[in-house]
Amino acid sequence: MAEKKIMLTQDGYDKLVEKLDLLKSVRRIEISERLKAAIALGDLSENSEYDDAKNEQARLESEIIELEAKLRNSEIIHSTTSTDKVAIGSTVTVRDVELNTTETYMIVGSTEADPEDNKISDESPVGAAIIGKTAGQTVQVHAPAGIFDFEILEIK
Repeated sequence: MAEKKIMLTQDGYDKLVEKLDLLKSVRRIEISERLKAAIALGDLSENSEYDDAKNEQARLESEIIELEAKLRNSEIIHSTTSTDKVAIGSTVTVRDVELNTTETYMIVGSTEADPEDNKISDESPVGAAIIGKTAGQTVQVHAPAGIFDFEILEIK
């Protein structure tokens, strides 16, 4: 079965590459040093330092494998030059019709989503509702907290 493509901006891709490099170089060496120190303590059967270091090594290797898979299956999205329709890479200003409040979001792939930085996934309730829509349209967003109407004010 083909793995799902992971949509990333160039910045998101670069951050994953940087994190992978850090894990493979710095963190692997740190854990290796911890293992050596724990082995030097002697009896491994009752050595909690050794057990902790082995568990951390397993978590690290698992994270490395996961990051490599994400990068291998990634597709870099370029900031859209079209402001006609909302797409991954678009920056969109929406207005909550009921509350009359506005928010501006960048639509990104799920790996890069960071709501605190106003980066929402194309798979999130708001992202999924506005993908493919145009400025001036009002959409219904089915979120865990209820159903909301958002008007798309601007697409950049």
